[in-house]
Amino acid sequence: MAIESDKDDLFHEPRPAIGDFRFDRSVATVFDDMVTRSVPYYVEIQRMLVELVRDFALPDSAVYDLGCSTGTTFINLHPHLDPRIRFVGVDNSAEMLEKCRAKFKEHGVNRPFELQCRDLNDGIVVEDASVAMLILTLQFIRPLRRDRLIADIYKGLRPQGCLLVVEKVLGEDSLFNRLFIKYYYDMKRRNGYSESEISQKREALENVLIPYKLLENRELLLATGFRHVDVFFKWYNFCGLVAVK
Repeated sequence: MAIESDKDDLFHEPRPAIGDFRFDRSVATVFDDMVTRSVPYYVEIQRMLVELVRDFALPDSAVYDLGCSTGTTFINLHPHLDPRIRFVGVDNSAEMLEKCRAKFKEHGVNRPFELQCRDLNDGIVVEDASVAMLILTLQFIRPLRRDRLIADIYKGLRPQGCLLVVEKVLGEDSLFNRLFIKYYYDMKRRNGYSESEISQKREALENVLIPYKLLENRELLLATGFRHVDVFFKWYNFCGLVAVK
């Protein structure tokens, strides 16, 4: 029986108090539907990630997904990569990793892999990686810990290794930021979210998801030592960056 995501209705009913957003079992159950409806062009971003990883991933190396959630990116990559490439997934939610493991089994991911439950705010040891990914993850790392995390990734990448970052971002000034947020909420409405759902989720994420500007993310990567950094995706307040060591 296929493992399917339930419909994301976590914020369908009004709540008397909104706590900070947590990637617990209730989120893991609906996450695949949530991310598909909440991230613009999510399916296309996944397709682009496959193209990019395929050109940088090397046999007998590791591909890391830091903040791997339910493993969708790994599952999309699996048919396209050399079987000697091993997957290393890291997430701070045991419930997400539980679903990831089940999806790996369902989709026949039979290459070497390791799933680690740990908080990336504490840093990470990356070993012999040709590719690392932070897909909608860096925005959840406390700003004071982001420099260290990027430095840890850089240290563990092979020469010519690649880091792929997908992030929600702030506009470069307040005018664009207001417009981009408006367009983003319009997209969520088109995808079936109500005003109450949009408002309650925004409040839940307020102290948890802290975006940088696109140029701030780019400068972070360059300051760490990456020689080449470019934008491979941009839609209003979402972007994808590729950085090469």
